[in-house]
Amino acid sequence: MMVCFTSHEFNFNLSFVLQVKSEGPKLVPFFKATCVYFVLWLPTSSPSWFSALIKCLPIFCLWVFLLAHGISFLGAHSSARKILAGLIFSALGDAFLIWQEQGYFSHGLFMFAITHILYSSAFGMKPLNLRAGLIIAVMSGFSYTLLYPYLSGPFTYLVAVYIALIGFMGWRAIAGVQLANDLWTWTKLSACLGAVLFMVSDLTIAVNKFCFPVPHSRAIIMATYYAAQMLIALSAVECQDADAARKRA
Repeated sequence: MMVCFTSHEFNFNLSFVLQVKSEGPKLVPFFKATCVYFVLWLPTSSPSWFSALIKCLPIFCLWVFLLAHGISFLGAHSSARKILAGLIFSALGDAFLIWQEQGYFSHGLFMFAITHILYSSAFGMKPLNLRAGLIIAVMSGFSYTLLYPYLSGPFTYLVAVYIALIGFMGWRAIAGVQLANDLWTWTKLSACLGAVLFMVSDLTIAVNKFCFPVPHSRAIIMATYYAAQMLIALSAVECQDADAARKRA
């Protein structure tokens, strides 16, 4: 039986192979740092600067991953600069959340709110994809409805604003993937998956903190969070050899 590939499928497969070949080695420090976090599994009951460092280390490695593409690359791509800035604010948010029981949860929330604004700006407003926006709006509204009875004080408003911001970020990432029209790339798909995992991670945090204990919540939160940040960082780069390879093909 003969298997036929469309030109877009061929280009996607080629892009995927080149992406793995080009970017994979640069992500090795990130994977090692993530393994260190899960192997050490430092208790959250005794926050320290060391535990903050171990938690932030994979995000630091993603800074290095983007910087490894060169200052000229970052200078030429505003979306990459915005994602790098988002990763910096994410690390600050991670550090604040280490001391969330000491009253720094809202500080971490604010840092991640800035992160989502930066990511949204990096993903852009084209294509608009109102259908995806409507679906995300409904899901965000449902999430807030679930959380609302358990919220009190400033969190009643802070959580609403945060859900709106992460929902907007998710919309802009998902909007770029138009499967029906073949108007998508590996990097857009990476941004989409990363945004979805980020929303899963943050919803798990919210349910576990405000509603009821989620079994294995920390493992779920951190695994989806690190995967999300890696995919979003990957969405900022294009394989440098892709165009040349397509021409040869």
